[in-house]
Order: sequence, then C-alpha cells, then structure tokens
Amino acid sequence: MVEQTKKRFITTDDLKKHNQPGDLWISIQGKVYDVSHWVKSHPGGEAAILNLAGQDVTDAFIAYHPGTAWRHLENLHNGYHVKDFHVSEVSRDYRRLAAEFSKRGLFDKKGHVTLYTLTCVAAMLAAVVYGVVACTSAWAHLISAVLLGLLWIQSAYVGHDSGHYNVTSTKPCNKLVQLLSGNCITGISIAWWKWTHNAHHISCNSLDHDPDLQHIPVFAVSSKFFKSMTSRFYGRKLTFDPLARFFISYQHWSFYPVMCVGRINLFIQTFLLLFSRRHVPDRALNIAGILVFWTWFPLLVSFLPNWRERVIFVFVSMAVTAIQHVQFCLNHFAADVYTGPPNGNDWFEKQTAGTLDISCRSYMDWFFGGLQFQLEHHLFPRLPRCHLRGVSPVVQELCKKHNLPYRSLSWWEANVWTLRTLRKAAVQARDVTNPVLENLLWEALNTHG
Repeated sequence: MVEQTKKRFITTDDLKKHNQPGDLWISIQGKVYDVSHWVKSHPGGEAAILNLAGQDVTDAFIAYHPGTAWRHLENLHNGYHVKDFHVSEVSRDYRRLAAEFSKRGLFDKKGHVTLYTLTCVAAMLAAVVYGVVACTSAWAHLISAVLLGLLWIQSAYVGHDSGHYNVTSTKPCNKLVQLLSGNCITGISIAWWKWTHNAHHISCNSLDHDPDLQHIPVFAVSSKFFKSMTSRFYGRKLTFDPLARFFISYQHWSFYPVMCVGRINLFIQTFLLLFSRRHVPDRALNIAGILVFWTWFPLLVSFLPNWRERVIFVFVSMAVTAIQHVQFCLNHFAADVYTGPPNGNDWFEKQTAGTLDISCRSYMDWFFGGLQFQLEHHLFPRLPRCHLRGVSPVVQELCKKHNLPYRSLSWWEANVWTLRTLRKAAVQARDVTNPVLENLLWEALNTHG
C-alpha cells in the first residue's frame, strides 16, 4: 500500500505530448520510460523509438526483445505510470502466445539451420570459383553465375536471421556471422539492413514511415504517393514529378526487369549510408567487410576470358537474386497500406494487415528462407525460422478468433496480386488531367488501406 502512494500518474494524452526528438517517452505495461537521451544508444536504431514515442509500446517491445532486456528498463523509468492505459483482447492473446512460446523455449531452440546454410554457401562458393578459374567452357561459367546468385540469396537469409536474433552462442560470433554473410559475401552492409529493416518492421506498410514501400520514382503501390508525400524515414520529399509519372505508368511492365538489376541499388544504398554523416554502428567493420567483397568479386570476374562473358556473368548472377527481391515485394506490395506513424495499441492488427504469406511445401522452406511465413515472422521476429511453419496454425487461429486477415497465397497468386496493385497505380499515374480527384474516388472504391 505504501508503494502505491509513491506512484505518480499521467494520462495517455499526457504521454502523447512526449513524442519529439529530445522529449521521447514510451510506456510498457503502464510504466513510463524517458528514452530521450538513450535513443541514440538503442541497438535497434533511432527510427523504431521515434516512430512509437508518446504511446504504449508493450507489444513491439515483447516482439523484439528477449527476457533479459527487461532489466535494462528500470534505469529509464521516470517514476510515472499511465493510469488509463488499456490492453485490447487481441494484445492479451498475442502476449499470452509470446509467453507460451518463450516457456516452450522456441526462441532459444535455433536448430542447425545457420550451420547447414553456411556450409551450403561455402560449397557453392567453392564450386563457383572452380567453375570460373578452372573451367574454360562458357556453359560452366554460366552455371557458376547461377550458383553465385543462389548463394547470395542463401547468405542473405543468414544475415537476416542473425540480424533478428543470435544464431550463435555468443554475441561476438553472431556479429562475425552478420559481417561475413552480409558485407563480405553479398556486398550489402548489415548496418544498412538493420537501419532500414527495423524501421520496416515497426512501421509495416506505412507509406510515409516504411522505407520498403518508398521507391519513387520507379514504383508506387498507392496513388497517395502522387501527392509528393514526405518520407519520415529518409526525411525528404518523395517527389512525384514527370519522370516519376513516366516510370510508374509502366511499372507493371518494368517490375521484373528492375528486379533483375535491383541489387545495384542495394550496393549504392550501402555506400551512401556507410559514407554519410549518420551515426552508423560498427562503421569501420562494415566498411572493411564491404572492401572484402569488392576485392574478391571483381577478382573472380577478372578470371573470365573476355568482357562479353564478364558482363553476362555479372548480369546473370544478379538476375538470379531477383527471385529474392520479388519475394520481398510479394510479401507487402499487395497488402493493406496506411499513412502516418504506427500505433502501439494495434500492433497485431497492423502486422496482419500489412503482410502476405506465400504457401509452399515444407521442402521449399530453405528456398524461401522461412520468410514465406511473413506474418508469423513479423509477429515474432526473434523466432528462429525452423519454428515458423510449426506456429503458423496457431497464428491462423488467433486471426480467425479476432476476425483479422490471414492471407496465404501461392507464388503465382502473389505475383498476380502484386502486378494488379502496380497496374492500378500505373493507370492512375497516366491521368495527366486530374489525377488527385480520380485517385481519391478509386481508393474509396478499391481501398487497400
């Protein structure tokens, strides 16, 4: 009873006022924490906290943090409690499910997926080197290019896993796996991936907060982009100019060709971040890893006999990785979208609305890296991929109970849905005379967010 009298209370409206840089408060299970100065030290990056500041973030905190993270909160507690915070039935069930998974040890039972995948990547890399260096046949070189693209895909999955949870027994080893599978092998910085990917998870399918939907001037999944909205992630206007109108008008035709060379953009984004003025964790290590890639890859290509084969080799290897780039787009492009920051009180709902699963046989799980279970991954990002298929029926039942969408499409259907979304936006982009009015009418009739 004495402890209760010492508590100081604020309302949810009071909490909402503390949502600006330099004044950032969040609440977790009713306790308020001042993260204004600590935000720059947040391992998940600033964007996650900036997007959720001023509200309850319990569900997001549970999703992204192991049980050991709770003990670090007390140093940030400012003594306040939210007296009128409310927990929805969906959130209650979600938290029960997370607690059940934790009790069963699912977050800690990682299996041997990483070991098997890295062994496979090493074997494929050896075959690629042999095919390029020791073989003179153009067909051997072509097969080597295909193998290189496939190993890039599998290595990226390992980088993705190690970015969400420790795939090894120690953090230093996990960081080594991140740098090896990301920077050294694929040439894509793990620092860049964490920066954008964490923001994507927190703001899943928010047009102005999720960087994975902000592809102006090449793609637009919604006519709302035609108003030149401001990206809250990049801090700049996404200008819908005549060039963007032209590209987007044909985006349903250019989608697959662009995906074939999409890796070039990832290389560019990596360099832009690593050599920017932004705070980049482990910048030196990330740059060193990128230098490793840009040493072995050009050296490997130089062993090919002529420039024609070199160009074909580079193009084919990158085009193969388009399979992965397309998959990531299928998981979100045709799902529901919204504008504005995410709301911590509808975490479960936002994840179900903004994701699409891809159905496949269990023997294809390795090919998709487990990410065909996109909703399951978004709800439980720390859950090792070897458990995603097992928890899928439970997630489906929870969605059914609360009348929330659970969409699982075949690879073909997911492509059709995505192209349909791109085509609808393309048709609207071509309306030079009065695009805004028509777009608003179209969205009222064909709403997807």
